[in-house]
Amino acid sequence: MRELILGGVRSGKSRLAERHAEESGLAVVYVATAEVRDEEMRQRILHHQARRPANWQLVEAGQDLAAVLQREAAVGRCVLVDCLTLWLTQLLCDTDEARLPWEVSALLRVLPDLPGQIILVSNETNMGVTPLGELSRRYCDEAGRLHQQLGIICERVILTVAGLPLVVKGSL
Repeated sequence: MRELILGGVRSGKSRLAERHAEESGLAVVYVATAEVRDEEMRQRILHHQARRPANWQLVEAGQDLAAVLQREAAVGRCVLVDCLTLWLTQLLCDTDEARLPWEVSALLRVLPDLPGQIILVSNETNMGVTPLGELSRRYCDEAGRLHQQLGIICERVILTVAGLPLVVKGSL
C-alpha cells in the first residue's frame, strides 16, 4: 500500500500520517527529510520528534530518498516519509541541477515495487497565487509534477484541510 498525504502548512497531514502508521500495526520506520539550517527549523523538528512513539526507528534521509526507501522498505514494515517537499527543496538548492530530475525519477521508479506500507507526506503548494520569484515558481511546478506522478502510483491519496482528511483516491 502506497499512500500520499497532502496538505498545507499545519493542516494536520503529518499527524494523520503518524496515526495511519501507528494504526498499521507494523514496525514503523520514520524517514525524516528535514535538515537543521536555522533555529525555526530546529524547533519544527523537535515538535515532530516529541510526537513520535519511542519505538519507531528514525532514518535521516539525504537527497537519495529512493536508495533509503529501497533499504528500509520491507514486508511487515511501515515506512513514513515526512516530507517530500523538504526533500525537493534541498534538491532545488543543490548546485548540481541534474540531480533533481535524476532523484525524482529514481523515486518514481522504485516506489511501485517497494514491499510493505509506504506513507508519503508532502505540502500541497499549488492552491494559491503564482509566486513572483523564479525559484518559488520552479518549486511549485516541481512539487505539482511530483504530486501528479505520485497520485498515479499511490493506491490512496488524501488531502488534509483543517485537520480533516479528504480522500481523493482510494478509501480510508
